[in-house]
Amino acid sequence: MTNPALPGPAVVVGAGVVGCSIALSLSRQGYAVTVVDRGPQPGSATTSSSSAVVRFHYTHRTAVALALESALMWKDWSGVVGPVGDLARFYEVGALVYDSPLLRLDTLERLFDEVGVVWQRWDPQASRAAVPALDPGHFGPPVPVDTDEFFADADGELACLFTPQGGFIDDPQLATANLADAARAAGAGFVFRDSVVAVPGTGPVECVELESGRSLPAEVVVNAAGPWSARMCEIAGVLDEITVPTRPLRQEVHVIEAPDGFAVGHGGVCVTDADLGTYFRPHPGGTLLVGGLEPACDPLEWIEDLEDYPTTVTRIGYERNVHRMARRLPDAAVPPRPVGLASAYDVTPDWVPVYDKTSRAGFFLAIGTSGNQFKNAPMIGAVIAALVDAERNGRDHDVDPVRLALPRLGLDVDLGYYSRRRTPHAGTGSVVG
Repeated sequence: MTNPALPGPAVVVGAGVVGCSIALSLSRQGYAVTVVDRGPQPGSATTSSSSAVVRFHYTHRTAVALALESALMWKDWSGVVGPVGDLARFYEVGALVYDSPLLRLDTLERLFDEVGVVWQRWDPQASRAAVPALDPGHFGPPVPVDTDEFFADADGELACLFTPQGGFIDDPQLATANLADAARAAGAGFVFRDSVVAVPGTGPVECVELESGRSLPAEVVVNAAGPWSARMCEIAGVLDEITVPTRPLRQEVHVIEAPDGFAVGHGGVCVTDADLGTYFRPHPGGTLLVGGLEPACDPLEWIEDLEDYPTTVTRIGYERNVHRMARRLPDAAVPPRPVGLASAYDVTPDWVPVYDKTSRAGFFLAIGTSGNQFKNAPMIGAVIAALVDAERNGRDHDVDPVRLALPRLGLDVDLGYYSRRRTPHAGTGSVVG
């Protein structure tokens, strides 16, 4: 019989970067963790499609602080995961964000100062001097790329903020494998090519049932199922209590050759550009990754069937993202044939994740994380572990929100910001969060 004074069995649903971070933290706290994933290995689903940008421009202090704490952990990745073989690498090339109605620089400066993010404000002249490849023109608000208005001349110029502590992780799947190997070293087990089909009962969780017919005991179950998270909430009987339910969204990221003056180590930085509705970053090997910021002029592509949606890039998606990028980076060559990948995001209405308990004791949520939470992976495990620990000690997070200490920054953050029962936050309404 399990000693109630000691942590017992835990099941993490999903072996993406979020699930593996949670598995590591819970294993180090003494839980007997099993991670269940339908894929063949850690990070093989949507995590592998991440642009893996590390940046700090969010619209809430908690989000900014969590991102900076995580960046410090990425810089000490070997210290975080231990001796696990080849490690993913953090390229600290810096992150740049242009002024826009969605991301006001004065608001970001205030938040950065509160948290300790190092920043520089560049006027157009300074940005030209620092990154000559970028055109600081004011082109927004975003309009469809197939209209004459899109090609109109700039009607002014923009200032921007540069944060030298930003950058990107070179291999998101390897980073996930690093976390998985560290979790294994701490005692976690993994079950691949299988999925959770039931969390029996309606009271505190006791076990999960798998499609293969196996039953796994569990006093803690964490839903980190990515695009399948809503289905997992339905299986557990907690879907109706979530006021910011997740929904799978198809997204494309495209790859082109980086122009001279914008390669890694030669002027390339991570760029967030809500003025045009795009983001892009350099990648080792002389390429550029380009994605979109869901501008209001472009329709969203919601996925109705996760077993059957297009996973190859489309010409229209390519033109939307790459043409917008090319206005900001005019020396970029736009090849006629699209190259890149398409995947499913798991998003909430406000693009802020849900890290929370539920009304069902032992069932926890780490959902709605797609698009803007990879950077926070080093800290997500600690977030969920704090919520698990609070419930175990009789604290009601719904009434008395947990505050999490960030040891490197010497700050604490309010985890109530990520509540499943929140009124949607007034943020950017995009992947920026």
